[in-house]
Amino acid sequence: MRGIFPLWHRQTIELAHEVIQLGYKAYLTCVEKGLGPAFAGRAFDEKLLDDLPAGVDPCGENGEFHSFVYDGPIFARPVHIRVGEIVMCDGRHYADLLLKKSD
Repeated sequence: MRGIFPLWHRQTIELAHEVIQLGYKAYLTCVEKGLGPAFAGRAFDEKLLDDLPAGVDPCGENGEFHSFVYDGPIFARPVHIRVGEIVMCDGRHYADLLLKKSD
């Protein structure tokens, strides 16, 4: 893999849609109190982008949220995870991500 920098100065709403359209899959793992617990553990998808409050960067570039990418075009195979408990610590809501058990 090769990092391409900078992503700064791009329209982040366009970038967020592009990431989703390219097939990357992610969950929000940590959200600031301005978003609330309902956003912790949500999939980073078009519905999430529609639901973000005004003023929240769609890529979380101002620290509003952090995510975990578990699948996408550069992955040999997805990381099989599920969202577990949502907890609050230091004013942030965290979603536990747990490995799915094998069938």
